[in-house]
Amino acid sequence: MRSDGPVHARPPAVPGVVTSDDVLATARSIVAQQEDSGAIPWFAPVEGVPGHVDAWNHVEAAMALTIAGLNAPARRAYEWLRSVQRPDGSWPAKWILGEVTEPGGESNHAAYIAVGVWHELLMTGDEAFARAMWPAVRRAVDYVLTLQTRRGEILWIRHETGKDADHALLTGCSSIYQALRCAVALAEHLGEPQPDWELAADQLGHVVAAHPEAFADKSRWSMDWYYPVLAGPVRGEAAARRLAGGWDTFVVEGLGCRCVSDQPWVTAAESCELVMALDAAGDRDRALELFRTIQHLRHDDGSYWTGWQFENQRHFPGDRSTYTAAAVILAADALEGASPGANLFKEIAGRPLGPSEAADPDACGCALVSIANPVRTRL
Repeated sequence: MRSDGPVHARPPAVPGVVTSDDVLATARSIVAQQEDSGAIPWFAPVEGVPGHVDAWNHVEAAMALTIAGLNAPARRAYEWLRSVQRPDGSWPAKWILGEVTEPGGESNHAAYIAVGVWHELLMTGDEAFARAMWPAVRRAVDYVLTLQTRRGEILWIRHETGKDADHALLTGCSSIYQALRCAVALAEHLGEPQPDWELAADQLGHVVAAHPEAFADKSRWSMDWYYPVLAGPVRGEAAARRLAGGWDTFVVEGLGCRCVSDQPWVTAAESCELVMALDAAGDRDRALELFRTIQHLRHDDGSYWTGWQFENQRHFPGDRSTYTAAAVILAADALEGASPGANLFKEIAGRPLGPSEAADPDACGCALVSIANPVRTRL
């Protein structure tokens, strides 16, 4: 592996909360659950029940390993992902112990490879790696964009039958927005610019911020609350309003962020993603406090329990998941702000993430609204 750029010399630390050694232990808990193939499941078998693998959470875990300096298992993860990509650019929605159990290809799963490869390039400066992964990124993004509607949202899955879903998901499309920005930056860096991808990202970001009618109602899930802020389509005053509007619904004082609004459990992964959303929105004090709060889910070996059921006073579900550990590491890196990839949720290639103007206002109906009300304000 060649490393031309600045490489972070140690895992991140958040003073008074976690040390670099703590973060390294958390990363090693991910490696301990990595399969021989390089795949990273949600969790190693718990009471005989194996965890599944999906491309999105697999990439997030690989990013966390790189942040912690565990480059070899991170590269094994990326090589495995490249080796199992399908000709159309997608990946199956789920594997269990190497066997495909859900063949449909989810759009946000496919898109996230662009975030991972861009992050790996930032962290290591390894041009050879980026060029080797570029064909996989290009196929993945092209697949994703076959699921984009004229209005701009991206349908969540193409089923095994070849039939496309009839709806889009707000969380997934928010994540895809960030992924498209990373893909555009990677393409430009490698001298293969993709202006159509940038236009697609502009339209998608606008629809996420301004057209809630484009998405299925998943408002009971906290991710639908904070992901438009985390991934960049909503920033500034609109972000502050959005975060304030859902805070009392989803955040349990002293425990963390709920996974869903109507169930009595908090989860470390959602809490740490909310930490990053708060940090990206400029609310660092609350981000630090929430990160400190969620440490009650840390295990002695550095792993993190997935969640806590606070009415029954027990860990729920009963696993210490790799994606949870990864979210903790990513949040620590964002809060410390020292690594080359620490600003991944704030800017891409020096350009701040943020709201987008519609590339095609006619497609989403905004051209007509603009004519009827030329002084309207946007989100």
